[in-house]
Amino acid sequence: MMRSLFSGVAGLKTHQTRMDVIGNNIANVNTTAYKAQSMVFSDLLYQQTQAATGANEATGRGGTNPRQIGLGAKTSAISTAITRQGSAQSTNNPFDIMITGESFFIVNNGTQNFFTRDGSFTIDGAGNLVMASTGYKVMGWQYDETTGDIRADTVSALQVMHRKNLEVGAESTTKAYASGILDKNDTDVNSPGGKIMTLSFFDNLGYEYTAKLSIHKDGAEGKYRVRLDDIIDADSVSLVKKYGLQNIEQIASFGGSSEDRVTSLFSPADNATVDTNNGAGPNTFSVTFPLAEVLNIDTNALLKAAGEKNITIPAAVDKAEVGTPVTVNATVTVNKTDLEKDPYNLVFYNGEYYTKKDGVDDTATPDQKVSQKIETKDQWQAALQAMDGMDSVTLNTVTVNTDGSVAFDFAAEVDPIMDAKRETGKNSFGRELTDEKDILKYVYNVEDKDGTTYTLDYVSPDGRAQITATTLKTGFPLEYNTDNGEFIYIGTQGSDSATLTFNPSASTLTGDNVSLTHFTNIDIDFSTTTMLNNGKVSTIGADRGAGDEANTGAGRKRGELIGIEVGQDGKITASYDNGISKLLGQIAVANFANASGLSKAGNNLYSATMNSGEFDGIGSDITSDGGSMESGVLEMSNVDLSAEFTEMITTQRGFQANSRIITTSDSLLEELVNLKR
Repeated sequence: MMRSLFSGVAGLKTHQTRMDVIGNNIANVNTTAYKAQSMVFSDLLYQQTQAATGANEATGRGGTNPRQIGLGAKTSAISTAITRQGSAQSTNNPFDIMITGESFFIVNNGTQNFFTRDGSFTIDGAGNLVMASTGYKVMGWQYDETTGDIRADTVSALQVMHRKNLEVGAESTTKAYASGILDKNDTDVNSPGGKIMTLSFFDNLGYEYTAKLSIHKDGAEGKYRVRLDDIIDADSVSLVKKYGLQNIEQIASFGGSSEDRVTSLFSPADNATVDTNNGAGPNTFSVTFPLAEVLNIDTNALLKAAGEKNITIPAAVDKAEVGTPVTVNATVTVNKTDLEKDPYNLVFYNGEYYTKKDGVDDTATPDQKVSQKIETKDQWQAALQAMDGMDSVTLNTVTVNTDGSVAFDFAAEVDPIMDAKRETGKNSFGRELTDEKDILKYVYNVEDKDGTTYTLDYVSPDGRAQITATTLKTGFPLEYNTDNGEFIYIGTQGSDSATLTFNPSASTLTGDNVSLTHFTNIDIDFSTTTMLNNGKVSTIGADRGAGDEANTGAGRKRGELIGIEVGQDGKITASYDNGISKLLGQIAVANFANASGLSKAGNNLYSATMNSGEFDGIGSDITSDGGSMESGVLEMSNVDLSAEFTEMITTQRGFQANSRIITTSDSLLEELVNLKR
């Protein structure tokens, strides 16, 4: 009976222990990443009253089993369901991270490493990624500046909000690439201005500029030339104008230059006209050019409307006339839409006559309206002379049509865009200019929109004029295969790229020095461009960077941190307001041969034991065993309440049954004591 009493006591103790385990599980049903425990029983010691005997052939008796009396139950093992994944709970907090798989976060309290599945992290005052509950630092691998990637080494604290990560400095553009189609039939490619291609880039201070490049046909099919036309700042101001320079070549160059010269002799029947003056005086000549190519008409709206009207530039006959203005006679019709905007700014009033835009309104009196009329030739003359660039216009006739268009017959005195000078010495034909009747050598240098300079040279009494057309080819040659349209080279044979080269400094028109060292040379790759039919539309364009995954060499302005995110591989990436993303580090994880052998250390922490396996101090990438990290999500407890309550019922009944053993044994002892009575 004493044995049954102690068996009951042992049973009560083990069931109480099991109830403790169940109670702890239920208490942690909402604990982040809590792993449920379970307990198994085993029987206790046995008292053997008779040993087993074997069969005896000599006596013919069989064997007997041993006679053993058990002494109760004991706790066999308390195991943790550490590898069973808990459900996911969305928090939308980027620093809440759930591990999928059997790995563990590594955290450190300043003296030793612990392991946890609790991914509720935050940033402390020093910028460290830490556990929100304990402040223990989350450990991982650091970003290696030399390799540009994560270096898997001994784990260390991840200080993601270090001051060096709060911003990224400016970086100059060093690489660019051109892409798209260059259609040989594109009218822009074949025009004097060429096909415009812009490239946005940064200097090393983070300021943004735009280089204007143009592509021009260069002789045979498949051959082109790419040149630099201008560089403008973020306010669309040319750096040539901004710095007070003469040309863009003082700032940067894109290729060298070469000259093509074509010299022609003209007789009086050609487009150079010679007047021999019957030998009574020096001969004269004139040559006809398109108006827009040789005259300063940028601000003269009427002349600009005249388009490509040919104009005759006469040769000067004495020093006083060299470089004198040229009178242009033309008839131009300007429509109502153009007259009501810059530079005219007129209003076609009541379908009858024009007025100044601010001259009349609906409340004006008839006298006021009449006083503002622009109707007669003199009134139109006065109105035009008040406009910028048209003070040299002299009207012959003005006709206002019923649709509001106005026909102007006018003369305008305009300066030629040329350098006209007289020279002595030998003329273009090698003749010495000594005769008083000889016209001295006159040279007119006229540069048109395509960069071609025309040199006009006339002498008498030969009766001939000479014009030399010099085309200065600037930029890098660009060539395509005419059979398949594939890129061949740019710059030099075999080269895929050409360099936009900046000068270290430039001298202004006033003699001041401008430093250009904040610019960095840019290598532009053209290898992916093609020359194909695209409906006469070229799509070729340029972008900064190398075009690889990281867009190497793109440059950037200074950027401030605007966000941090954790990827599925545990890599922590910072985003900046200049569009740049930067790796800050990677959360490493620990894996154990027997994760169930880890020892619970409280606060959702585990520590390594001899049976779990040792931590190597480095850890591993979570993706190496197929795991991942989910940001904005926490792992919930894996406690199954239905199972726990079922276990609680069986535990309660077991406890009750064991208590009955004690009360029944007590009753038997009471009966035994009562025998003495």
